[in-house]
Amino acid sequence: MRAPEFWRRGGGLFGGLLAPLGWGYGLGTWLRFAFTKPYRSDVPVLCIGNLVAGGAGKTPVALSLGGYLAERGLTVHYLGRGYGGIEKGPLRVDLGAHGAGDVGDEALLLAAVAPTWISVNRAAGVEAAGAGADFIIMDDGFQNPSVAKDLSLVVVDGRYGFGNERLIPAGPLREPVARALDRAHALIVIGEDEAGIGGHPKVKKSNLPVLKATVTPGPEASALKGKAVVAFAGIGEPEKFFRTLSSIGGRVQAAHAFPDHHRYTTNEIQRLKQEAADMGAILVTTTKDAVRLAASDLNGIEVLTISLEWRDETALDAVLNPIFGV
Repeated sequence: MRAPEFWRRGGGLFGGLLAPLGWGYGLGTWLRFAFTKPYRSDVPVLCIGNLVAGGAGKTPVALSLGGYLAERGLTVHYLGRGYGGIEKGPLRVDLGAHGAGDVGDEALLLAAVAPTWISVNRAAGVEAAGAGADFIIMDDGFQNPSVAKDLSLVVVDGRYGFGNERLIPAGPLREPVARALDRAHALIVIGEDEAGIGGHPKVKKSNLPVLKATVTPGPEASALKGKAVVAFAGIGEPEKFFRTLSSIGGRVQAAHAFPDHHRYTTNEIQRLKQEAADMGAILVTTTKDAVRLAASDLNGIEVLTISLEWRDETALDAVLNPIFGV
């Protein structure tokens, strides 16, 4: 689902009309936390979550922190819900046997770097993922009360922020900001803080550390500079990908946004390839989209990788050191 425009700022008439439904949504979240006893694992659980529906950058953060822990000699297992896949789990992802239709796209990206599990039942997933792990990184699940988290990091898109600060469906929030910040240990702002998250009254009142990070395009970017490109993406915020292409010097001739986790057909891909050929352009997509494509459909498509760069690694150390007893 694409986020409606009125979710971004203000809310207007639609936001006001839908506000009572948002209150009901918020009450449901509160009740789940009030009446659920969380499962506590013997293995520390680090949760990467967000407050809004849609893409905020959780998976790049999870990948980066997995590398951070691995550099310390720790064995990391990832756990996700497997959104977009048919498997319910608990199931360890096997890249040789599973595709995006089985376990979802995020799980495939995570499994490429470390053992990864998917489970609709998060508590059962944590129990399974704990075998042989020093740390479990849970990609999403901040609003799931069934698992006790040792550290919860909330990812915020610096441009989007908290949107109009109304609850779903009146706005993008999964729960009230203040309530969420009470459970969080730090915020991670991705990109320039155009929404002013660092100075937000509720964030300042929480006294939470605000870490800053930037998504950096991979080495493929140099080959796209100055070139005509046709872009397509089926992610939470496809416009971010299109802006990234423009920022690296790609001349975006056409940009096609598909629903998040969209399963592409061969006919759709062939039409995109033909459009790019007619324009003399390079067809480009994201890594999350690439893992949803058949191997034969990937031929002739450039995949732009990304990585996360932390503005202040000392600040990151200060947030993570307590889980090591430092």
